[in-house]
Amino acid sequence: MILFLRILFIGILAFMSLGTVRASLEQAMFDIPGEVIGNPWFQVTLLDAYFGFITFYVLIAWKEQRLAARILWFPVVILWGNFALAAYMLRELFAVRADAPDGLRDVLTARRPGRLGMPVGFLVAGIAVYLLAAKNLLA
Repeated sequence: MILFLRILFIGILAFMSLGTVRASLEQAMFDIPGEVIGNPWFQVTLLDAYFGFITFYVLIAWKEQRLAARILWFPVVILWGNFALAAYMLRELFAVRADAPDGLRDVLTARRPGRLGMPVGFLVAGIAVYLLAAKNLLA
């Protein structure tokens, strides 16, 4: 199961990266047409995604024992969405041996001391990406 989940989350990162690059080459991030933003299905799908991110963040906040890590992971999850979730899961999945008998239980329930490197890196990169994407709005 650990190996399957590693492949799954690597796939999620790969497909999200490809999709984001493709979308970025075709249209600026904040140039969403008004008819899309006003569409109720777009709105509810966006809410659904963000409620899913917040739900997963609750797991992260429980697992990370350091308050600073808990605080930093929230904007990271909101800014990066499934990129952050997949990266977090890969960090957890590679912290256990693939053949460990309780590996999956450790991935889901083991509490961590709350390392700051990953959330700080994601937060800095996320702010930079959003500022670059918003340059046409700020000009």
